[in-house]
Formats: sequence, C-alpha cells, structure tokens
Amino acid sequence: MNSTLTRRTALAAIAVCAAPAGFAQGAFPSKPLRVIVPQPPGGGFDFVARALGERLGRLLGQAVVVDNKPGSGTLVGTDLAAKATPDGYTLLMGSVSNIALNMGLYSNLSYDSLRDFEPVGLAVSYSYTLMARKDLPFTSLKDVVAYAKANPGKLTYASAGNGSGQHVLAAALWHLAGVNVVHVPYRGAQAAYQDLLGGRVDLFFDLSSTARVQVDAGNVKALALSGAERNPMHPDVPTILESGVAQLDLESWFGYFVPAKTPADVQERLRSELARVIAMPELQETFRKAGGKPLNLSAAETRALVKRDVERWSKLVRDIGIKAE
Repeated sequence: MNSTLTRRTALAAIAVCAAPAGFAQGAFPSKPLRVIVPQPPGGGFDFVARALGERLGRLLGQAVVVDNKPGSGTLVGTDLAAKATPDGYTLLMGSVSNIALNMGLYSNLSYDSLRDFEPVGLAVSYSYTLMARKDLPFTSLKDVVAYAKANPGKLTYASAGNGSGQHVLAAALWHLAGVNVVHVPYRGAQAAYQDLLGGRVDLFFDLSSTARVQVDAGNVKALALSGAERNPMHPDVPTILESGVAQLDLESWFGYFVPAKTPADVQERLRSELARVIAMPELQETFRKAGGKPLNLSAAETRALVKRDVERWSKLVRDIGIKAE
C-alpha cells in the first residue's frame, strides 16, 4: 500500500513538472491586484493609475484596485510599495517625482529606486509649462533671465511645496541659467495659482495639462515648455532648450512598477498585458486629450529611461542642494 502511494506521488510530481510553461503562469492572478498611488485622488498619479488599472483588470480577469496612500509628498506610498510582498499583487504608480527626484531630495531615503523596483511599463509623459502673471512685462524666458541677471532676487516663483516637481524643475532652471529667483512654496498647486492669478507671485511651473486652462483663458502668459519637443497643446510656446538659457529638459512620465524581487514570470505576464493596454488607441487618445504624450517603449528602453532620469535628476538635485525635509 505504501509503495502504491509513493508511486502515485511520484507520478503526480512528474506530471506537474511536465506541465507546459503557460500552466504555471495561468495561476497568476488568482485574486485582485492593488496599485499604490502615493498621491491623493484627483491628480496626475491617480488619473493615470485608474486609466491603466481599469483596462489591465479586464485583460487579467481580476480587478485592479487603486489604493491612494499620500503622505510626505510621495514618500509614504512609495515606501509602502517597496516593502510589499513581491508576488505581483502589489504595484506602484511611479513617476519622475517618486522614482527619480526623491533619490536626491532625501538624504536617508528608505528605498532605492533602481535596486528596489522594476518597471512594468511607462504609459504617458507630461511636460511642464512655465507661466508668468499676465502683467509681467516679459514675453520670453530669455527676457526673464536677462532681467533676473540684472536684478537678482527681484523675481519670485511659486511651487506646490518644497521638493515638488514644480519646485525642483524651476530651481534647476534658475541654477543652470545662473540667476537668483526667489522661491515661494505653497501648500499645493491651487494656492500657487491663486497668487499667480492675483499677481502676488511672478512665475510658476505646472504640468502642461493643468496649465492649459489658465493659458487658454488668457489669465497667464506661457513662456516655455520643459519637454524636449514642443507640446501640440501650446504649439507656439518654445521649449527651454529652444530659448537657449539652459540645457534642460524634463517630462514627467507615469507608469507601473513592482518590487524588484517579484518572480520573473509574473513580471513578464504583467509587462505583456500592460503593453497591450498602453497600445490601445482609445487610451492613447484619452491621454492626448489630457495633454499627455503616449509612450511606446520596449522593456529595455523603459529601464534605460528610468535609469537615466534617476541618475541625472538625483545628482542635479543634490548639486543644487534642494531638500524636501
């Protein structure tokens, strides 16, 4: 009897080992997935996470639930994702902000973006628009820089807070241009807009998708774009590179990441299904209407872009001496 049981057990083990590769993958996912968004509902992080999650869930046959975990900028949610069980059921909504900038902003960061995360796929990028209050007597970034050089400390720029993307991008620009423009941090972009529209602050960088409303309404003047190319929403607005004042470009990309120790076959399943989502024409049109540039990158191109931005921006942030604390 015992020998019969042993033989059956051995045959069962052989059958499992001989199963096709797809059989093991078929077990994933067997329950809903969670996407940690390190920002409150309603912003760029949340918008992209939900747009991707809804469609990815349909392809995987399981719900993809967005879990907003804001706090300390993007630090709380990103740290939570880094410490999550690496089984493919917890993903992170990653962007330049939490993956690249934080590496330079915090001296004792609890995670390492390149060591602790693997990109699943980047879906869209957004440029920033530099806006001026509408009565500021300059029509170009070059004019602003010329005035700032002759009048150090006379111009001001707003941000959504210390260490925010708006702060880091502007500080990098003024640093590279060799001018002193005074930083005025606010608690969020809405408060910054109130003072920009009220003429109490001179300049403000914000994502082009959000800035478009104020630019199109004539409430502010658009001076420059942060992307390497012009934005179709603002075709007449030159890039920072075109202005000639600094060799600087930044687009804030958004995509899904998983903890680095997630099994390779699970990563590959997520990567292939997310690639199908990112390629959907209707999703790309949704991103374009919101002012974004849909991305179509291979896994190798994605890793290279993330690595480049982490290394470039963390170094620049440290060199300038920007701190989020």
